[in-house]
Amino acid sequence: MKYCALFLALLIVAMPVPAARAVQLSSDQERRLEGGEVIVIDVLPPGGTAEASQGGTVLSVMHASADTVWHVLVDYGRHAGLYPRVMRAQILEADAEHALVHYVLGIGPFSFGFHVNNYPDEARRRIVWRLAHERPNDLFHDSWGYWQIDPRPHGVLVTYAMAARTMLPAFLTRGAERDGLVETVKAVRERAEQIH
Repeated sequence: MKYCALFLALLIVAMPVPAARAVQLSSDQERRLEGGEVIVIDVLPPGGTAEASQGGTVLSVMHASADTVWHVLVDYGRHAGLYPRVMRAQILEADAEHALVHYVLGIGPFSFGFHVNNYPDEARRRIVWRLAHERPNDLFHDSWGYWQIDPRPHGVLVTYAMAARTMLPAFLTRGAERDGLVETVKAVRERAEQIH
Protein backbone atom coordinates (compact mmCIF):
# COMPACT_ATOMS: atom_id res chain seq x y z
CA MET A 1 0.00 0.00 0.00
CA LYS A 2 2.89 2.32 0.81
CA TYR A 3 4.23 1.80 -2.74
CA CYS A 4 0.83 2.54 -4.29
CA ALA A 5 0.78 5.89 -2.50
CA LEU A 6 4.30 6.51 -3.73
CA PHE A 7 3.27 5.89 -7.32
CA LEU A 8 0.25 8.18 -7.04
CA ALA A 9 2.63 10.93 -6.17
CA LEU A 10 4.84 10.06 -9.07
CA LEU A 11 2.07 10.40 -11.60
CA ILE A 12 2.35 14.11 -11.85
CA VAL A 13 5.57 14.15 -13.74
CA ALA A 14 5.31 16.21 -16.85
CA MET A 15 6.86 15.97 -20.35
CA PRO A 16 6.56 17.00 -24.04
CA VAL A 17 4.68 14.83 -26.44
CA PRO A 18 3.99 14.87 -30.17
CA ALA A 19 0.52 15.88 -31.27
CA ALA A 20 -2.02 13.25 -30.32
CA ARG A 21 -5.10 12.24 -32.22
CA ALA A 22 -8.39 13.09 -30.61
CA VAL A 23 -9.57 10.40 -28.23
CA GLN A 24 -12.58 8.53 -29.61
CA LEU A 25 -15.36 7.98 -27.08
CA SER A 26 -18.41 5.74 -27.20
CA SER A 27 -21.89 7.22 -26.94
CA ASP A 28 -22.11 5.82 -23.40
CA GLN A 29 -18.85 7.54 -22.43
CA GLU A 30 -20.11 10.81 -23.97
CA ARG A 31 -23.34 10.51 -21.97
CA ARG A 32 -21.39 9.85 -18.77
CA LEU A 33 -19.12 12.84 -19.43
CA GLU A 34 -22.11 15.12 -19.87
CA GLY A 35 -23.48 13.70 -16.60
CA GLY A 36 -20.39 14.90 -14.74
CA GLU A 37 -18.37 11.70 -14.60
CA VAL A 38 -14.62 11.56 -15.08
CA ILE A 39 -13.83 9.02 -17.80
CA VAL A 40 -10.61 6.98 -17.68
CA ILE A 41 -9.41 5.08 -20.73
CA ASP A 42 -6.37 2.84 -21.13
CA VAL A 43 -4.62 4.91 -23.78
CA LEU A 44 -1.10 6.16 -23.18
CA PRO A 45 -0.04 9.47 -24.73
CA PRO A 46 2.34 9.38 -27.68
CA GLY A 47 5.93 10.40 -27.19
CA GLY A 48 7.52 7.61 -25.19
CA THR A 49 8.08 3.91 -24.89
CA ALA A 50 4.88 2.08 -24.00
CA GLU A 51 6.81 -0.96 -22.79
CA ALA A 52 6.84 -1.01 -18.97
CA SER A 53 5.03 2.35 -18.86
CA GLN A 54 1.85 2.94 -16.91
CA GLY A 55 -0.71 5.68 -17.08
CA GLY A 56 -3.75 6.48 -19.19
CA THR A 57 -6.02 9.21 -20.41
CA VAL A 58 -8.69 10.98 -18.37
CA LEU A 59 -11.46 13.23 -19.65
CA SER A 60 -13.86 15.55 -17.84
CA VAL A 61 -16.32 18.25 -18.81
CA MET A 62 -15.68 21.37 -16.76
CA HIS A 63 -18.20 24.17 -16.32
CA ALA A 64 -15.66 26.93 -16.73
CA SER A 65 -14.22 28.92 -19.61
CA ALA A 66 -11.25 27.65 -21.59
CA ASP A 67 -9.31 30.71 -20.36
CA THR A 68 -10.00 29.85 -16.74
CA VAL A 69 -8.93 26.22 -17.10
CA TRP A 70 -5.87 27.29 -19.09
CA HIS A 71 -4.77 29.67 -16.35
CA VAL A 72 -5.17 26.96 -13.71
CA LEU A 73 -2.97 24.61 -15.75
CA VAL A 74 -0.19 27.12 -16.53
CA ASP A 75 -0.08 28.45 -12.96
CA TYR A 76 2.76 25.99 -12.34
CA GLY A 77 3.77 27.48 -9.02
CA ARG A 78 0.35 26.55 -7.62
CA HIS A 79 0.35 22.92 -8.78
CA ALA A 80 0.57 21.71 -5.18
CA GLY A 81 -2.95 20.60 -4.42
CA LEU A 82 -3.67 19.66 -8.03
CA TYR A 83 -1.39 16.63 -8.29
CA PRO A 84 -1.41 13.91 -5.61
CA ARG A 85 1.34 14.27 -3.03
CA VAL A 86 2.93 17.35 -4.60
CA MET A 87 4.13 19.51 -1.74
CA ARG A 88 5.91 22.15 -3.77
CA ALA A 89 6.27 23.34 -7.36
CA GLN A 90 8.92 25.90 -8.27
CA ILE A 91 9.28 27.51 -11.69
CA LEU A 92 12.97 27.50 -12.64
CA GLU A 93 12.69 28.85 -16.19
CA ALA A 94 9.73 30.27 -18.09
CA ASP A 95 8.81 32.03 -21.30
CA ALA A 96 5.81 31.89 -23.64
CA GLU A 97 6.84 28.53 -25.13
CA HIS A 98 8.50 26.66 -22.26
CA ALA A 99 8.48 26.30 -18.50
CA LEU A 100 10.86 24.16 -16.46
CA VAL A 101 9.29 23.25 -13.12
CA HIS A 102 10.84 21.48 -10.14
CA TYR A 103 8.31 19.41 -8.20
CA VAL A 104 8.71 17.90 -4.75
CA LEU A 105 6.55 14.95 -3.75
CA GLY A 106 5.93 14.01 -0.15
CA ILE A 107 5.38 10.39 0.79
CA GLY A 108 5.28 9.81 4.50
CA PRO A 109 8.48 11.23 5.97
CA PHE A 110 10.24 11.15 2.57
CA SER A 111 10.38 13.68 -0.22
CA PHE A 112 11.40 13.19 -3.84
CA GLY A 113 12.21 15.80 -6.45
CA PHE A 114 11.90 15.78 -10.21
CA HIS A 115 11.96 18.27 -13.07
CA VAL A 116 9.45 18.71 -15.86
CA ASN A 117 9.67 20.61 -19.14
CA ASN A 118 6.27 22.07 -20.10
CA TYR A 119 5.52 23.31 -23.61
CA PRO A 120 2.32 25.39 -23.62
CA ASP A 121 0.54 26.21 -26.88
CA GLU A 122 -2.09 28.72 -25.84
CA ALA A 123 -3.62 29.04 -29.33
CA ARG A 124 -4.36 25.29 -29.38
CA ARG A 125 -5.07 25.17 -25.62
CA ARG A 126 -2.57 22.35 -25.26
CA ILE A 127 0.34 21.73 -22.89
CA VAL A 128 2.78 18.96 -23.73
CA TRP A 129 5.26 17.94 -21.06
CA ARG A 130 8.15 15.57 -20.44
CA LEU A 131 10.51 14.68 -17.64
CA ALA A 132 13.61 16.89 -17.90
CA HIS A 133 16.25 14.18 -18.35
CA GLU A 134 19.09 16.68 -18.15
CA ARG A 135 18.12 17.44 -14.52
CA PRO A 136 18.15 15.19 -11.42
CA ASN A 137 14.97 13.15 -11.02
CA ASP A 138 14.15 10.82 -8.14
CA LEU A 139 12.03 7.72 -8.80
CA PHE A 140 11.32 8.29 -12.49
CA HIS A 141 13.03 6.77 -15.48
CA ASP A 142 10.67 8.66 -17.79
CA SER A 143 7.33 10.42 -17.85
CA TRP A 144 5.42 12.35 -20.51
CA GLY A 145 1.94 13.53 -21.36
CA TYR A 146 -0.33 16.38 -22.31
CA TRP A 147 -3.30 18.51 -21.30
CA GLN A 148 -5.86 19.51 -23.93
CA ILE A 149 -8.82 21.90 -23.57
CA ASP A 150 -11.63 21.72 -26.16
CA PRO A 151 -14.83 23.80 -26.26
CA ARG A 152 -18.19 22.24 -25.40
CA PRO A 153 -21.66 23.84 -25.49
CA HIS A 154 -21.71 24.26 -21.69
CA GLY A 155 -18.06 24.48 -20.70
CA VAL A 156 -14.96 22.67 -21.93
CA LEU A 157 -13.75 19.12 -22.35
CA VAL A 158 -10.40 18.65 -20.60
CA THR A 159 -8.17 15.72 -21.51
CA TYR A 160 -5.20 14.74 -19.35
CA ALA A 161 -2.95 11.96 -20.63
CA MET A 162 0.19 10.76 -18.92
CA ALA A 163 2.59 7.84 -18.89
CA ALA A 164 5.45 7.05 -16.57
CA ARG A 165 8.19 4.52 -16.00
CA THR A 166 9.39 4.49 -12.41
CA MET A 167 12.05 2.67 -10.45
CA LEU A 168 9.31 0.68 -8.74
CA PRO A 169 8.09 -2.65 -10.12
CA ALA A 170 4.88 -2.24 -12.16
CA PHE A 171 2.96 -4.77 -10.04
CA LEU A 172 3.36 -2.48 -7.00
CA THR A 173 1.91 0.55 -8.74
CA ARG A 174 -0.65 -1.01 -11.10
CA GLY A 175 -4.04 0.65 -10.53
CA ALA A 176 -2.68 3.51 -8.45
CA GLU A 177 -1.96 5.55 -11.57
CA ARG A 178 -5.65 5.58 -12.50
CA ASP A 179 -6.57 6.97 -9.10
CA GLY A 180 -3.90 9.66 -9.43
CA LEU A 181 -5.11 10.68 -12.88
CA VAL A 182 -8.69 11.01 -11.67
CA GLU A 183 -7.68 12.92 -8.53
CA THR A 184 -5.69 15.39 -10.62
CA VAL A 185 -8.52 16.09 -13.07
CA LYS A 186 -11.05 16.47 -10.25
CA ALA A 187 -8.74 18.95 -8.49
CA VAL A 188 -8.31 20.99 -11.69
CA ARG A 189 -12.08 20.96 -12.27
CA GLU A 190 -12.79 22.07 -8.71
CA ARG A 191 -10.27 24.92 -8.86
CA ALA A 192 -11.43 26.11 -12.29
CA GLU A 193 -15.12 25.96 -11.42
CA GLN A 194 -14.54 27.86 -8.16
CA ILE A 195 -12.75 30.62 -10.06
CA HIS A 196 -15.36 30.69 -12.82
